[in-house]
Amino acid sequence: MKFMLIHPLEDISLYFCEIEKTMKYIKLIFLSLFLVGCGDADRGKAFITSQEGGITVIDLNSMEVTDQIDVGAGYPRGIGVTDDGKYLITANKADANLSKINYETKEVENIDVGINPEFVRVYNNQVFVSTEPSSKGKPPAKGEMKHDDDDDDEDRTPAKVAVVDLNENKKIREITAGPETEGIEFSQDGSKIIVTNEADNTVTIHDFNSGEIVKTIDASPYGLRPRGIKVSPNGQFYIATLEHSDNFIVMDKDFNHIKTVKTEHEVDEGDKHTGKSPYGVSFNQSGDKLFVAASGGYKKRSTLEVYDGKSFEKIDRIRTEGRRCWHFTFTPDNKDILLACGRSDEVLVIDAESLDIKKRVPVAGIPWGIVTYPKSIGSLDQAN
Repeated sequence: MKFMLIHPLEDISLYFCEIEKTMKYIKLIFLSLFLVGCGDADRGKAFITSQEGGITVIDLNSMEVTDQIDVGAGYPRGIGVTDDGKYLITANKADANLSKINYETKEVENIDVGINPEFVRVYNNQVFVSTEPSSKGKPPAKGEMKHDDDDDDEDRTPAKVAVVDLNENKKIREITAGPETEGIEFSQDGSKIIVTNEADNTVTIHDFNSGEIVKTIDASPYGLRPRGIKVSPNGQFYIATLEHSDNFIVMDKDFNHIKTVKTEHEVDEGDKHTGKSPYGVSFNQSGDKLFVAASGGYKKRSTLEVYDGKSFEKIDRIRTEGRRCWHFTFTPDNKDILLACGRSDEVLVIDAESLDIKKRVPVAGIPWGIVTYPKSIGSLDQAN
């Protein structure tokens, strides 16, 4: 009888070697499954308000329109989405109310907020919406939309920011700002609310809890009609666009003016994109670039102006051929920018890296506001 002698240590070594090989195969299998899953990941959805319609839904995987949602009120402009994605919120200028829409069931609840609601921000399960008691506010009849828009004021009545509790579905307080309140932003630590006031050329800083004004920035030395407002991702800068003077101001974290930047630029012969009338503004998520939607120019030809996020020197500009492009958002994966162009009834899909226009998605009814879920950074929202 023959016996095979294997050294005990050699036997154990072979055993563990086989285990190691098996574990490598398992890791490769799981990595392959993970990569396949990432490739098929749902990019989410974009939601666009149209002033002559409701909400248009774009699937961010196909960049196609997949749904239309009735908001149950007239002339929706501002739009927001709750952190859990369950509800969409619109500000309905014609009916002085908000619509709270259950995205799954499409059930709509209307909440009265005040005259001419426009700009919406959803923050900590509360809605902050600008109202304009001094604005004429009536939307022109269909087919009579003026290119100069409908925001001229006849008096300087202080406007309000209405605060709505989404659990109670009612307005719980009002914050008094300046005449014709427009943009709303929050400080990075959540202690301050920042509001642009078009009619008196101010930016007001409010205590979040009391609503009291703690500082007022007079924009008159720098330009006219502050509209868009955005904080940088690191909380170090605030940008306010000044529409009627074709520029924007840069403020530091303490709201001190540090720079004024012109958006209007010289154009080559035959170029109809001028960089006039800046409105929507946002950094990208990394904060290294700033984007400004400039809706003016010949026949309102719009550009998306691109600046360095620290020096605020101009890097590039995207000639959109769109008309009156007011607001934009990044996709949740930060790969694309979606720009809503009201007068040309379209949403442009722009590659965030190359800045090339990849697609034009028709959206009827004068698209105005745009946000995504999952939430992402843009001129009307911040990422979760």
